[in-house]
Amino acid sequence: MVIMAVEAIDINSPNPHFDWEKVAYTLLLSRAMDDIEEQKLVPAKLVFNQFSARGHDLAQILIGSLLNHPHDGATGYYRSRPFVLSLGLDIVDAVASPMAKSGGYSDGRDIGVVCNYPNVKREGAMLFPMCGGVGSQYSPISGWAQSILYHRDELKDERYRGAIGISMGGDSSMSTSGFWAALNISTTNNLPHLFYIEDNGYGISVPQEVQTPGGDQVANLAAYKNLKIVDGDGTCPIEAPKLVKEAVDFVRAGLGSCVLRLKVPRLCGHTFQDTQTYKPEAMIAEELAKDPLPKLKEYLDEYGVISTAQWIALEEKAYSDVEQAVEKAKARPEPDISKLKRYVFAEKDNYDNPEIQLRGGLHADDHQFPAVTETPAPQGPRLNMLTAIRNTLDYELQTNPKVLVFGEDVGPKGGVHAATLGLNQKYGNNRVFDTSLSEEGIIGRSVGMALAGLMPVPEIQFRKYAEPAAEQITDTGIMRWRTNNQFASPMVVRIPGGFAGRGDPWHSMSDEVEWAHKTGWQVVMPSNAEDAVGLLRYALRDNNPTIFFEHRSLLDNRWARRPYPGDDYVIPFGKANTLTVGHKLTVVTWGAMVERCEAAALELANGVEVIDLRTIQPWDKATVLASVKKTGRCLIVHEDNLTAGFGAEISATLAKEAFFDLDAPIERLTMPDTPNPHNIHLLNAAVPTQERIQAAMKDLLEV
Repeated sequence: MVIMAVEAIDINSPNPHFDWEKVAYTLLLSRAMDDIEEQKLVPAKLVFNQFSARGHDLAQILIGSLLNHPHDGATGYYRSRPFVLSLGLDIVDAVASPMAKSGGYSDGRDIGVVCNYPNVKREGAMLFPMCGGVGSQYSPISGWAQSILYHRDELKDERYRGAIGISMGGDSSMSTSGFWAALNISTTNNLPHLFYIEDNGYGISVPQEVQTPGGDQVANLAAYKNLKIVDGDGTCPIEAPKLVKEAVDFVRAGLGSCVLRLKVPRLCGHTFQDTQTYKPEAMIAEELAKDPLPKLKEYLDEYGVISTAQWIALEEKAYSDVEQAVEKAKARPEPDISKLKRYVFAEKDNYDNPEIQLRGGLHADDHQFPAVTETPAPQGPRLNMLTAIRNTLDYELQTNPKVLVFGEDVGPKGGVHAATLGLNQKYGNNRVFDTSLSEEGIIGRSVGMALAGLMPVPEIQFRKYAEPAAEQITDTGIMRWRTNNQFASPMVVRIPGGFAGRGDPWHSMSDEVEWAHKTGWQVVMPSNAEDAVGLLRYALRDNNPTIFFEHRSLLDNRWARRPYPGDDYVIPFGKANTLTVGHKLTVVTWGAMVERCEAAALELANGVEVIDLRTIQPWDKATVLASVKKTGRCLIVHEDNLTAGFGAEISATLAKEAFFDLDAPIERLTMPDTPNPHNIHLLNAAVPTQERIQAAMKDLLEV
């Protein structure tokens, strides 16, 4: 027998799964950017928001080096620039964006530390548009991770096998509702979601002991089911690569979700202006001793990977590359102010050269829809609005496999209002499903799905319950604009609201004006079953996020019933419906007030023209102006409160553009500035009734 000598393997040698020269160069590149910004660009007032990633950078770059699947998706936060550089962010864009120059990832519209990376060639991870808030980056990745499984299992696309989603955040971001919403979503569904936590012990100046019992949020997660925890030192060039590889491999293998917590020092203040006076001097010195850069340099030199001379050359190259990039960035023109209003909404045929966003939604993937018509083809008996909505969702689920309907109680129960009754049984748990009780998570999940090319249709059970999702809703609406049309997240959020048989402050809120004020959102309020079908179908095929408001009093209202108008019927947004024609008074209304206004006008029979706006964002200004110029009088009726209700916007428009056509002051009849009351007599005193509407009509006609 011949015994062969076996060479001992050094387990501490550089991990072969990483390109160490690229890792070192990217680390030095990040440090050079921080140095030049702090020493030159901030003092020159060319950069106003400077967040250094010193100490966090090595671990970020290691993670980015492993995100090589074409369907990986990631979210970062304001200290994630080294991570984005490791994904392939252009150096000039990286330094030009903090200077608010043209081009880059926002064209000067957003602060420079809020990055995005569309990666249209699918050469690794796509970085979602970062948000300025803390914690909002987590639940969108739950949606992305769920979309990976959906594409793989439901759409049978094997190209998604092995893809993952990763969300990055600091230790204090684990205190936010967004983190817990995402953790619950991803662990209950065994999603391929990697939570990377950079633990530097502080949230700006607040130590971790104030954030969580015992000062260790990750230790408190030990009892969580379906969650692997990988924990260790993010500055050690031996340990950190092993831990990063272990976590990524676990999630990529489809074994479930993972929290990777690496402890790192924050070798700077929260921002460049932060002096860290809240830290003892000994702690600052201790953190400086943990700097991963000299550790990496010494380690790679020891193993003959990069010598000291080679390191110095890399350092000089990185600094020179950044200096050259800065000069190129300075030479870039300022953003074109004539384009300021572009990309709030998707560009359509009314633009000379309409552009589709690079990532997100059905339109970015050139999805082909069935033909539509604006002419209804009534069929069958009169349906209530609830059934009309259900039938429309049914048809769109049937014809578009990328439509998903979900929310609290939406699955087997069929929704608390029964709008999805039977759809779960027909289309299965992957298409129509229940969610945890977290509106932040419901909308955040929708963002990730939309960015993955799906059409999410989340339901918020009642209008008031949308308040916890306000941050996600706001961020979604401005996504297209703040990324200069690189990203968009079209979705249809169904929200029942308004009074029903009774009212109350929690289930009967209207307050639609809040969504009309949210940049980038369309707001739809149908008054009858036919309109509900046409507007919902249009929303489901549009390229913008839409709030679809389903008024509770109309869901089974006899007046609102209409025959089903056909599977191809749509109503384009911004086209009002004139219910009664007149020449003495224009009444503008929407939602549940339409029935009452029409009844009052017909009973009065005195030349009243009633206009149902149907959508308030956009609203049909042309129809309203034409009517008011004909009648000379206008009454605006809505259920929302008086002060700053949408009627005020209409009134202001008329005062400017129809002032000389008015024969009387513009009047508004609305709810008073109170919540919706529960007692029926209080409710009738608050919500405009047919009798009070008719009285207001008479008063205006007599002026």
